[in-house]
Amino acid sequence: MSILVNKDTKILVQGLTGKTGTFHTEQALAYYGTKMVGGIHPKKGGETWSSGVDGTALPIFASVAEAKERTGADATVIYVPPAGAADAIIEAIEAEVPFITCITEGIPVMDMVRVKAKLDKSKSRLLGPNCPGVLTPEECKIGIMPGSIFRKGSVGIVSRSGTLTYEAVFQTSNEGLGQTTAVGIGGDPVKGTEFIDMLEMFLADEATQSIIMIGEIGGSAEEEAAQFLIDEAKKGRKKPMAGFIAGRTAPKGRTMGHAGAVVSGGKGDAESKIAAMEAAGIKVSPSPARLGKTLVEVLKG
Repeated sequence: MSILVNKDTKILVQGLTGKTGTFHTEQALAYYGTKMVGGIHPKKGGETWSSGVDGTALPIFASVAEAKERTGADATVIYVPPAGAADAIIEAIEAEVPFITCITEGIPVMDMVRVKAKLDKSKSRLLGPNCPGVLTPEECKIGIMPGSIFRKGSVGIVSRSGTLTYEAVFQTSNEGLGQTTAVGIGGDPVKGTEFIDMLEMFLADEATQSIIMIGEIGGSAEEEAAQFLIDEAKKGRKKPMAGFIAGRTAPKGRTMGHAGAVVSGGKGDAESKIAAMEAAGIKVSPSPARLGKTLVEVLKG
């Protein structure tokens, strides 16, 4: 089984005709025939986009609502620049697209507060923004993750860090474990999908036999996820887990990298997150380079 996306997922691209949208759409099409079904551009409706790699042609629609109605799409990916990205997400929400992924980084926080208010009253799920997307091996690729490092397998991966998502994938492939689905939730302070959402799905998925969770300093999402895992374990729902917290050497009170990585006195630092994860039964890797081996150690008991 897969999480969020599979071989049947039909995907729209908001921002398809731009350089970034074009490049990553071509990469997705090349990955096991990921079903990209159309693009959206308010001024180019009726036109056709053609891949410069294999000549695949996709229709361009003037609105997400029209595209969804005409194609039956159940997902959309957004490569719109920061100034227009929030409106692009809201357009997808209003069109009731079930699954929305926003890759765009640098969206103003207040724009995302406006998006979140809409999202919370909607039927849609948002992944991101400022995330690498989601990939189910040999089935579907949404976003910017390099498909070549994935192998179909048994590990569910969820991460705030884009780069460390790839690292965990690469290592679990090399260890012969492979992945069910890898999800980058992004590091912005206001976003759609959180750790708990993904952990709930991975715990419920029979094919996912173990989980890697990668957090970062700042905020309280990792501590909340740890408490969720403790509560679920009391109900008999538990799976072997390894994890890592990025930003261990960050000085308190500084913003490090992601907008969400702000550490204030006594909260959000690496030590408190590691302690919470260990209390929840997650074996925390001493370094990102040992994530795969750490999970293997957990599985061997």
